[in-house]
Amino acid sequence: MSTFDGIVSEFPEIRVDFFRYNPNRPRPLACFLSHVHSDHLAGLETLKSPFVYCSAATKEILLRLERYPCRINHAKGVLEARVQTYKHLKALLKPIPLETPTKLELKPGVNIQVTLFDANHCPGAVMFLFETDTKAVLYTGDMRSEPWFVGSIARNPNLIEYTSGIRTLDKIYLDTSFTSSVPFQTKAEGISKLLRTVSRYPDDTVFHLRAWTFGYEDVWVSLSRALKSKIHVDEYKMRIYSSLTTRLADRNRDELCFQMTSEAAALTGFVCGNTPHPGCLTRDENVRLHSCEKGKYCDVVKTSDVVWICPVVAHLSDGEDLIEMGVGGGGDDLEREVELGNMPAEEVDVLMELISRDRDISPDAKADVRRVLADKSRNGLPIALNLDFSSFGEGNEMSLHKGTSAAKLPRRIRFPYSRHSSYPELCHFVETFKPKDVWPCTVNEQEWISKGICIESLFGRYCTGNAFEHDLKMELLEPQLSTHVPSESQRSQTRESQQSTASLVSERVDAPPALGGRSHPGSFAEAGRSLHRPVEISDDSHGGRGSQEDDVEMAGDQHLTACSQPTETSQSCAEVTSSSSQDSTTLPRSPEPSRMRMDAYNAMLGNSSGGEGQVWETVGLISVAHNHTHVETELGDG
Repeated sequence: MSTFDGIVSEFPEIRVDFFRYNPNRPRPLACFLSHVHSDHLAGLETLKSPFVYCSAATKEILLRLERYPCRINHAKGVLEARVQTYKHLKALLKPIPLETPTKLELKPGVNIQVTLFDANHCPGAVMFLFETDTKAVLYTGDMRSEPWFVGSIARNPNLIEYTSGIRTLDKIYLDTSFTSSVPFQTKAEGISKLLRTVSRYPDDTVFHLRAWTFGYEDVWVSLSRALKSKIHVDEYKMRIYSSLTTRLADRNRDELCFQMTSEAAALTGFVCGNTPHPGCLTRDENVRLHSCEKGKYCDVVKTSDVVWICPVVAHLSDGEDLIEMGVGGGGDDLEREVELGNMPAEEVDVLMELISRDRDISPDAKADVRRVLADKSRNGLPIALNLDFSSFGEGNEMSLHKGTSAAKLPRRIRFPYSRHSSYPELCHFVETFKPKDVWPCTVNEQEWISKGICIESLFGRYCTGNAFEHDLKMELLEPQLSTHVPSESQRSQTRESQQSTASLVSERVDAPPALGGRSHPGSFAEAGRSLHRPVEISDDSHGGRGSQEDDVEMAGDQHLTACSQPTETSQSCAEVTSSSSQDSTTLPRSPEPSRMRMDAYNAMLGNSSGGEGQVWETVGLISVAHNHTHVETELGDG
């Protein structure tokens, strides 16, 4: 996911893809949004000014985005009206046509020229070329620089002077989501393998494509054409994609249609003369192909023996698949994904202890989760895990490169389809422009320092300059970050502390819960707020009985809250003393509050397991200090 802080040093008057107020910098005079994935929207919800420039498709999609809980609650009738998160920004969003140099006046006497280019990432996603008479930088946003794409960019009339050496870019702000020397299959290769595989299934097979975010529209079109079936999507997706076609009234004609993206007409249809031509997306459930939302599966998906189609980043040479974890964001645009707030190291260790107890999660998946959690988000962005069922286990699933047998076709198909560039593709892109410098927009600072990764080693040979601004920044940060890297002895102490907690929990696991009262799943967070800042894990609900994914998804529209374990002590979570920063007095406690806290902790662990037929164990609100040991009465209970 993007870690870019929005600052373009060559043009300090603007901000790009990061909109939170920075008290150490003057307020921007103009903002720019490359696309609608969630890791590029930080602070946008509360932005009051200035204007935000983007593509027309990005504006229309953004105005209709709804958070997952709001969509579910509206569908259930809990909310009377839809809650569109960014609807209030309609007057601030200013669309700019692609490949059209546009001069903007930032303030009297200060102008900047911006040109937008398609980024081959998702509908509306663009790159920005910022220019003045003396400076020029290219901001790629999220980008897939496949060979055909680089060739198209190289001959674009607005970029020829930079790709031919007539002018030189001062810097490229580059999507560095992947910097390992691993080649990716092109999108076309991934789709081709997928079509060959689905063609082996019987004609009545029902497929579900797990399109959890924007960027898989070409897969829809190809599948619909190959299987001669439309694709059922939920109402939310249909509204989003229908907004990409604008219908204008005309006095001399009945109606004019304008498609904002190349795939808009193929998805939702168009009118030619007096004849309507429907697109490949439909609200009709009685079709073979589905991409309806997890948590609100249609009846056909719930009752059919569905074959699940899951995209992965790439098939690796050793036969494994590269899963997209913590890359690219988008977790809350089409479907709710697992997200974690920014977490200190000790909370990461406690969470990993809980995950390690689940024997259904493969060791590789656990290692990937550990890697993502260790990548601390220094700009306050949540950690988007982008997890789906395909991240867990290898049972009853097939990667396309492993082949299949006619006797027994698998119920799950993985196909390679990355929306981000591989490192070899990034090298090809940078070499095409030969800029003076490169600034990475996705960085794990501790990993880069520990492994000696730098811009000079990654892209220096393709640049015309020999001074790399980001490398200088990392040199200054290295002493500071090195002090935060735990030593082996500290990690050992942490593991011993976790084992102490685990043994205490296992001893009390059979204890009957002593907490009564009706409660919601988040009530334990309310009870333990004075103990420590909680870690929140969100997941969406089951799709209902009959869904193949229900066997492994976390149960319910639940927010699971885990009390973190300090590394300096071997006390269990049940023995942590509640205190404020102003009051250091240790109050006497009877054994009863400690027992109640442990019962709450055990109930939380049982609820988080999410097993088949799991019944949610209510956890009542109680006070855990100042000698208040009685169960408090819930509001409304009389």
